[in-house]
Amino acid sequence: MSLRQVLIALGDPFVEVQAAPHGLDADVLDVVILDPDDVPDVRPGDLALVVGARGRAALPLVKAAAAGGAVAVAVKVDVPAPVLRQAAADAGVALLAVRPEVRWEHLEALARSVVDNARLTSDAGAGETVGDLFGLAQTIAALTGGSVSIEDTASRVLAYSRSSDEVDELRRLSILGRQGPEPYLKMLREWGVYQRLRSGEEVVRIDEHPELGIRRRLAVGVHAGARTLGAIWVQEGAAPLTEQAERALLGAARVTALHLVQQREPAVAFRENLLASLLDGRAEAGAIAEQIGADPDRPAAVVVFALRGQEHADRTEHELRRAEMTGLISVHAAAYRRTALVSQRSGRTYALLPDLPPKAPLLALTKEIVAAAGKHMGLRVQAAVGSTVPTADEVMISREEADRVLDAMARDLDADVATLADVRSRVLVGEVLALLAGHPRIRDPRLSALDPELARSLLAYLDEFGDVRTAAAKLHVHPNTLRYRVRRAAEIGGFDLEDPLLRLFAQLQLRLA
Repeated sequence: MSLRQVLIALGDPFVEVQAAPHGLDADVLDVVILDPDDVPDVRPGDLALVVGARGRAALPLVKAAAAGGAVAVAVKVDVPAPVLRQAAADAGVALLAVRPEVRWEHLEALARSVVDNARLTSDAGAGETVGDLFGLAQTIAALTGGSVSIEDTASRVLAYSRSSDEVDELRRLSILGRQGPEPYLKMLREWGVYQRLRSGEEVVRIDEHPELGIRRRLAVGVHAGARTLGAIWVQEGAAPLTEQAERALLGAARVTALHLVQQREPAVAFRENLLASLLDGRAEAGAIAEQIGADPDRPAAVVVFALRGQEHADRTEHELRRAEMTGLISVHAAAYRRTALVSQRSGRTYALLPDLPPKAPLLALTKEIVAAAGKHMGLRVQAAVGSTVPTADEVMISREEADRVLDAMARDLDADVATLADVRSRVLVGEVLALLAGHPRIRDPRLSALDPELARSLLAYLDEFGDVRTAAAKLHVHPNTLRYRVRRAAEIGGFDLEDPLLRLFAQLQLRLA
């Protein structure tokens, strides 16, 4: 993860960039503590936190960190320190000013969480990709319309969303690692909020308390089986939370549980590769269903998503946007089916939905996901819904069907969601055109000789079964102009448009062009 991404994840409450002589794109590999009483132990790629020395007193440690190859050094600065800034610039290391009220242990835990999450995702390779905890918090914020924090069982903030909306004192103090207002925390205990969060999957509503400066909240516990791993809190801002906030929060809790389990027990990270193994044909669907607790003999389906409109984005931006999309899909899929799996493969995101009930509303769910991507994240997403198959062993049929539909949508269909039943003709013709494109020798040279204007005119004429007026209207030309072009095309090519086989093949070849 680059230094820029770490800073974006941590946000404004903690640090401010004072110097960045080589920019912010260098990768952060680890987070280390530098203490004036210890011998500096810094390696290339480290983010060094200078504990126990402020301002100019931290100058020797800044230089030592730079000499060791650190990407950045974080120092608490009470007042502007131009000497420190200049020293960092001369040494070629980024300097981060840490706010005085921030607790070092909290900043270290959050920074390490960001870097470790990135490493987990990278090490897992292909597989279920739901982004890091900070990215997930941002996704939950977009879906709920509030400010999000993810906490462990000791109420320590593990990740939080960036928010331009007004935050209350409890959220501000929690993020900075300090204790929230004790009267409010006491009320939460007395109301049994913590007990309810520990007891199971229940979205808890907490009323606003203006006298304490506390806004309305929703909260949900994060669980792995009978074990409680933490909680997600959503603070309402100036605008009300979305109508889907509670449902989104339920799905988010299930996805968050995967993250926290992976962090606590890396051995279970193999789950990330389950769907990828299935899509690659390296594992049997029945075995995977048993691994995730699904019934292999119940219906299942695959839905595939693709991000559109990012053709001109640079690679980093595109990957970040795709991670946002995948996080959103994961939250919705988990809310609908606990056993859902999500994976990125070859630029697409696949969702496996097992244990489906009869007449499962997959089309409605997919449309909801695509609409949420546009509304909350400004993403243009196309999705194809594979048919529901009777058992998990047949999910590859559903996946292949969904891929065929998405291929057709990418070629010439301006639709957001489709099934094979919606676009069967387009899929079949598209696949024939793909075969034709792969075999250049199967072409009629008489059609290839036509210029683009005549080719377009002839295709429109054939598509409308010789209805000149309708075809001319589609081309925005006079009917006599179209008649002339069709006649001219036949003359140049030397073919007879009365021949039905010629018309059939001409439609295919001209559409290919």
